[in-house]
Amino acid sequence: MSNPAFDVALFGEAMLLLVANEPGPLENATGFHKRTAGAETNVAIGLARLGLKVGWASRLGTDSMGRALLAAMQGEGIDCSHVVCDATQRTGFQFKERVTDGRDPQVEYHRKGSAASQMGPADVDEPWLRSARHLHATGVFAAISDTSLQAAIRTLEVMRAAGRTISFDPNLRPTLWSSPDTMRHWINTLATYADWVLPGMEEGVFLTGETTPEGVARFYRERGAKLVVVKLGPEGAYYDSDVAGTGRVPGVPVAQVVDTVGAGDGFAVGVISALLEGLPVPAAVRRGAWIGARAVQVLGDTEGLPTRAQLQEAGL
Repeated sequence: MSNPAFDVALFGEAMLLLVANEPGPLENATGFHKRTAGAETNVAIGLARLGLKVGWASRLGTDSMGRALLAAMQGEGIDCSHVVCDATQRTGFQFKERVTDGRDPQVEYHRKGSAASQMGPADVDEPWLRSARHLHATGVFAAISDTSLQAAIRTLEVMRAAGRTISFDPNLRPTLWSSPDTMRHWINTLATYADWVLPGMEEGVFLTGETTPEGVARFYRERGAKLVVVKLGPEGAYYDSDVAGTGRVPGVPVAQVVDTVGAGDGFAVGVISALLEGLPVPAAVRRGAWIGARAVQVLGDTEGLPTRAQLQEAGL
């Protein structure tokens, strides 16, 4: 592909994130910090900070939340030319509990019927999409509505047919699917389009019925993935690749876990950026583990995502 316009294209919902200022049940919180949230937007921001050219397609309302999100994404240098701002729709948002003990915080979503959930196959600008050398997809965009599922499939079909690489993070959101079986079916269907599949171990057990990282990886390798990286939390990750064989990369020690949300997205940023730069698989997984570890040490989803200078300082 000669001179692509973008390194990576992503489709997905951005939400305004309101993080409680103090620990305790959400209903008792009186003050909140505004942040950005969304699996695809977290990855887009992380890749853009490392200097990659990133394009993000979505729909937002023209409300204050939509304006804030669009400004934040543009401020990161992301191409937002395919973000539709619709005055008749509203922007999704979420509340997140403040935790101090390292457990997963309670997250309360307000996204049903949001602008992004109205997206469908007609929102996929195929020439624009093909102008990227890589597509990163997650199970979240596919889950928000029946039409977004069809849009997600279309993005995968277009990039597969164009011979581009595709990464896929299952990113399970059980509350958005009609049933666990439906979720399992569609996530595994979407994964068959991808070159690189990035499940967490817990997700992998649910999706494949396998109980070991090796088994989970084998399940997706047998269905066409060239690389599967199974995230093992503090223990690091296991990979199974057609070019690098199999192996394990240890986790990066973290003094204090502040917020576990966003770790998987940070991991994806590391793996995708390194592979697009031509680094070997073990180095890509190491970078993923390092960025994932940074992500759990901050309050929001994106504050821990490094710049290129910080990455180089760490020797990654």
